[in-house]
Amino acid sequence: MKIIAKTAGEIFDSIRSKVHSGELTPGTLLPPVRELANQLGVNRNTVALAYKRLTDAGFALSKGRNGTVIRDAVADVELEGSTADLALRDLASGNPAAEVLPPLSDLVPFIRSTPCLYGEAAIRPDLEKAGRAWLQSDLPADFELNLTGGAVDAVERVLATWLIAGDRVAVEDPCFLSSISTLRHNRLQVCPVPVDTEGMQCDALAAQLEAGVKAVIITPRAHNPTGYGLSQARAAQIRTLLAGYPQVLTIVDDHFSLLSTQDYHHVIPENTQNWVLIRSTSKFLGPDLRLAFVASDSETSARLRQRLNAGTNWVSHILQDLAGASMTSPRFKQQIAEARQRYYQQREGLVTALKRCGIPLSPLHDGLNVWIPLAGDSTAIVWQMAQRGWLVRGGESFALGSTSNGLRITVSDLNPAETEQIAHSLATILSTSRATFLSQQA
Repeated sequence: MKIIAKTAGEIFDSIRSKVHSGELTPGTLLPPVRELANQLGVNRNTVALAYKRLTDAGFALSKGRNGTVIRDAVADVELEGSTADLALRDLASGNPAAEVLPPLSDLVPFIRSTPCLYGEAAIRPDLEKAGRAWLQSDLPADFELNLTGGAVDAVERVLATWLIAGDRVAVEDPCFLSSISTLRHNRLQVCPVPVDTEGMQCDALAAQLEAGVKAVIITPRAHNPTGYGLSQARAAQIRTLLAGYPQVLTIVDDHFSLLSTQDYHHVIPENTQNWVLIRSTSKFLGPDLRLAFVASDSETSARLRQRLNAGTNWVSHILQDLAGASMTSPRFKQQIAEARQRYYQQREGLVTALKRCGIPLSPLHDGLNVWIPLAGDSTAIVWQMAQRGWLVRGGESFALGSTSNGLRITVSDLNPAETEQIAHSLATILSTSRATFLSQQA
């Protein structure tokens, strides 16, 4: 690799241009600092500073004594959902059940006839009132409220207001697909924290905090893909941990909220300087009406509003009218209760059927999916399920630092007859390799 440069900035620009041109490919080991410094006739600190800039900007990855390597190009990440023309029964999409979502035709009359123009309030007053009522009881302090185009949009915008490429972010492992995509496309360093049936594991989170993460993203309940949620004890432990790192941006993504059968346990300490609690409408109003209420401290709110103002300025008021009409409807609470009960019964139905077939699972499932932990790679099992007509999602799609072997089965559209068939199909497959199943996870 030929570099002609004398300053840290010139070295940085030269290597970056070689990455862009393809001369330096992902995985290429850069010359040791001493070697490149001697080659260029500069101080070692100059090369070290250039390498640090490359790492911070997401072009390279420091491996300590093993040197600095060119970072992998941003790879495609699997997406939620499935194509509409599948020949298989789709149990992999992660979608809510269409029949429990409000019919759009019932909401259209609530759209205001006067078009909105620039300069109007970012949030409709009735929707802001509903959002504050929804969040107030779970926040111990005053907060400011903003609206984004869904939870994923909120996470991306909040991260972008505070972090730069190369910053480290602690997230759950296995991890929600959209969170993986957001972090990688923003060239942030993913710092995995394993989860168990009570949520993020404290020892692993403590290690990441000690290592200098700039932010942590926590799912308090209905974690995707596992369906696990924070226990009261685990939430208290995490809150105590975070209190020792008040400078760490804390993002709580409570995406399932109203439909959850688990209590919400607060994890944000009072001394945390910058934080957000996000609650989305996508699970109970549907992806087409996805909005996210973002409660936060005042500084984060101001930064978030600057990013919103630089873009569309507000979430469509037509969507706000539709969402507000649904959330303030006299039938809303009953609709939520019916959907919550439906998902609960479908989760419990599958877990019970699997137990009858000799596949014990944790009873702590929440959300739209059931997670079946495996001791090895799920590929063969996913394929054998497909041969029997079932499309399920392999857990490796959600894996970060460690291997997250398992199956994720979306239950939102299951009926009792299908539930029994799925359980028997999976039991038959696993019976040929009983060592594949992690019974200790039950």
